[in-house]
Amino acid sequence: MQIAILLYEGVTALDAIGPYETLSRLPDARPVFVADRPGLVRNEKGSLGLFADAALGDVPTPDLIVVPGAPDTSGPRESAAVRDWLRAADATSTWTTSVCTGSLILAEAGLLTGRRATTHWHELDVLASYGVQATGDRVVTDGKYVTAAGVSSGIDMGLTLAGRIGGDRVAQSIQLLIEYDPQPPYDAGSPQKAPADIVAELRPAA
Repeated sequence: MQIAILLYEGVTALDAIGPYETLSRLPDARPVFVADRPGLVRNEKGSLGLFADAALGDVPTPDLIVVPGAPDTSGPRESAAVRDWLRAADATSTWTTSVCTGSLILAEAGLLTGRRATTHWHELDVLASYGVQATGDRVVTDGKYVTAAGVSSGIDMGLTLAGRIGGDRVAQSIQLLIEYDPQPPYDAGSPQKAPADIVAELRPAA
């Protein structure tokens, strides 16, 4: 099973690495990082490099597509090469997925129109503007499309898919191997739980 994980300048690293750490442990998984051209891609801070093994055209028919997000997705959203690759790859993929604002990239390519999907809570209104049924759920499955909310939810999305593909026992084994047992010191991981003043401070200006 070939798993194509899209990279681009300014990507949020955990959006890509969370699904990689879960899905790459599936039996027969063949993950490959793809970008406009092979080579080093810098994350949103510019301080971390991820390496794209292949160009988009080198991976035309992956079984599973992962589109990570970023604080600014205008680059990949405005890229004809990315849009064309996503549309063509999606035509034959078994699963098409995203993490965080990666769903905006899928939406720009026209792949989520009329579907239920999620994204980072900052961008739910933007996602809805594409004709998507935007929801704040952590992981949303609509047919073969699986979208995850903000950053860390990509791990949940990966485990959800691992269960669908390999079965519960395989997914549970992966969860145990990566010791994914969240016990955060704070309960402020969503706008519904975080203190109101912090939510107001971090909410984008209208």
